[in-house]
Amino acid sequence: MTPTVLIAVIGALSSIFLAAFAYWTTKQKEREAEWRKEKLTYYKAFVESLSALVGADATPEGHRMYAKTTNNLLLFAPQSVIAAVDRFRYENRISNTESTRERHDELLAVMLMAIRKDIGIQPKDDPETFRPKLWSSGQPSNSADKIANATRPERDDPRAGTCGENVWGKEKTPES
Repeated sequence: MTPTVLIAVIGALSSIFLAAFAYWTTKQKEREAEWRKEKLTYYKAFVESLSALVGADATPEGHRMYAKTTNNLLLFAPQSVIAAVDRFRYENRISNTESTRERHDELLAVMLMAIRKDIGIQPKDDPETFRPKLWSSGQPSNSADKIANATRPERDDPRAGTCGENVWGKEKTPES
């Protein structure tokens, strides 16, 4: 083989290799973006289900939605997220009479940080200052809801999450 032919063959093979590599990396990034989008859909549904458990917004349907979305996380969430969700669920189950607002908030922060890490939130969260709170609508439930929720925790029960408009509690405001 002459040097000219050899150079032409090497050039052609290099072009084919580069095109294949570019195609593969583009497809890989597309798959990662699609996977992230799918995860985000499930995580959004999960956080929405948390909202259906807070204060006067808590309903039996909300509890069913929470159980369903929590179970869906088992399909794709990494072990760190599943462990954090399990600790949160265990601490906040209705039968836990030892539950405290502080422990609820601590486990909520750990769980949400694990989720945010999994979906690649940047910049990374600071565990020392990350203190998420769940909000309820603050709207009173109608009488049908009150009947359906006769056994749910009361509004000020620590297991019910943060309720009403004031997420900072009575003793602390964002400015203090």
